[in-house]
Amino acid sequence: MRTVRFHEKGEPTDVLRLETVPVPEPGPGRIRVAVHACGLAPADWALCRGLAPEPLPRGIGCDVSGIVEAVGAGVTDVAVGNRVFGTADFAGQPSAGAADRAVLDHWFAVPKGLDLTRAATLPMALTTASWHLARLGLAADSTILINGAGTTIGYAAVQIALIRGARVIATAGDTYAGRLRDLGATVVGYGDGLADRVEALGIGQVDLAFDTAPPSSALPELVEIVGGDPKRVLTCSDMAGAAELGVRDSFNEDSATWTDDERFGVFPEFAQLAAEGRFTVPVAGTFPLTDWRRALEISLTGHAHGKLLLLPADSSD
Repeated sequence: MRTVRFHEKGEPTDVLRLETVPVPEPGPGRIRVAVHACGLAPADWALCRGLAPEPLPRGIGCDVSGIVEAVGAGVTDVAVGNRVFGTADFAGQPSAGAADRAVLDHWFAVPKGLDLTRAATLPMALTTASWHLARLGLAADSTILINGAGTTIGYAAVQIALIRGARVIATAGDTYAGRLRDLGATVVGYGDGLADRVEALGIGQVDLAFDTAPPSSALPELVEIVGGDPKRVLTCSDMAGAAELGVRDSFNEDSATWTDDERFGVFPEFAQLAAEGRFTVPVAGTFPLTDWRRALEISLTGHAHGKLLLLPADSSD
């Protein structure tokens, strides 16, 4: 089968290759799918640069949807031929989702009404957004500012917060401002002067802030917006800025204690909402597996404006 992977750490444009490798076998508690779609993310490029110490070679692409081909020992909740979406088994395999076939470590049924391409947009955006909102202590009476609501994680977080009954202020540019307003968020422009623009809304106290935007100078203003308490701000992107200000960040939220329920418990609920058209992650573009490098180049610009998906079945061997 074909897979995109790297054998040494470095810039993704330099180290990634499309290779032919043996079809992987699912071990105990794992399944193998014929990949319909695989989502790419900035986290993939961080892995190429050495974010995690796992043995090489390794693949890219965490978010996967497809048709079950094989099940490992102990798996009883899924059968060959089922439609599923979930996460690739990075730790146990030298390839991942950007391949003709992938071994999954977590999976969920794709509900009727949700196509496989859309299903592949869900895993990373859902698990990241929902976990961070839970860590912030989001409640139905909260007012939360989501900075970078035009990112896939930010867009998901806006919808989750609204569905949970919170009031949402979202920073976004022109691409998604209209759609975010239609969802029910109050939208303001990002950039310098954010605190003044939020104050001018006349909404009153902002309880929490979730930063999903690429690192910028936003964190000091986010702290100001929530009344000066850096512990009411959580970022999943600006780790350096967080360290300087005492803002909470993903890496220091004791991620080692995450339970599967914390990470994946919302998947069935939001997959059903997606099937009903009540939850979505924007798609920026789809590409055959052979065109993976073009998807990479778009992602590296930082302006993809949605999820980039590889569709292996659209490529000929």
